[in-house]
Amino acid sequence: MMRALRLGIVGGVPVVWGSLALMDRLRRPRIAVVEVFGVLAGARRSAEYARLLSNLADDRRVAAVVLDIDSPGGTAAVADYLYGVATRLAQRKPLIAFIRGQGTSGAYLLACAAHRVVAIPAAVVGSIGALSVRPVLVELLHRLGVRVLVTKSGPFKDMGLIFREPTEEERRKEQELIDSFFQRFLELVAQARGLSQEKLREYATGEVFTAGRGRELGLLDELGDLDRAVDLAAEMANVPRRVSYVRLRRPLAERLFSPAMASLTETVEGLLASAVVYRRPS
Repeated sequence: MMRALRLGIVGGVPVVWGSLALMDRLRRPRIAVVEVFGVLAGARRSAEYARLLSNLADDRRVAAVVLDIDSPGGTAAVADYLYGVATRLAQRKPLIAFIRGQGTSGAYLLACAAHRVVAIPAAVVGSIGALSVRPVLVELLHRLGVRVLVTKSGPFKDMGLIFREPTEEERRKEQELIDSFFQRFLELVAQARGLSQEKLREYATGEVFTAGRGRELGLLDELGDLDRAVDLAAEMANVPRRVSYVRLRRPLAERLFSPAMASLTETVEGLLASAVVYRRPS
């Protein structure tokens, strides 16, 4: 008597539960390749990336993870947060960072969470530093005849608002804030890459480097393509080379408009989301 077969869904793939061979293939260990493209900004986007990386850490079918990076960085808070999530993933299974285009500023910090960093020769890395960006609309408001009245509880409560010039003391305090973010960036990179902070500070000027120069400076491990990164992950996990590609759902702006418009939207969001960014200006 034939046993009835039941249909089901595993990871979005229709399967027949009665097919033991198929289920065995689905359970085999694999290398997950995660796309990290565009600006690292926005609470919702960062939460989605964090959940994705945490789920991959818990998934027994995933033996190792490759971060496929092409990003100029983003807000300091988001980059720091994702670095922490990726570091926890790396404590549980092999993690490789592959830089296909830009791996700069906050995106480079994220790459530093990996056990190995691979980049194509034409990629750019670095831009280690922090940046505070905001417009100042004093002259525009004056021409429009607009005045702003502020009632505040303390002398610095309106610090950073765009309708007036900052005072010298506010500039000093803002520089102290930037220096604090920069120091943390230095400490994380130096620890991850096995470099001294003194040496790293010499070329942590905010400039970018080609991947070849970055390798000479110790910012990455080797030149290669995505296949090389996947091979490294398979070797470190001691599993066959079996790849699954994982990506977040495309942002609404990208689905409705062009990728260029989506990139512009992400850029504006990144600039407005935080006064301090780990990001390469563009």
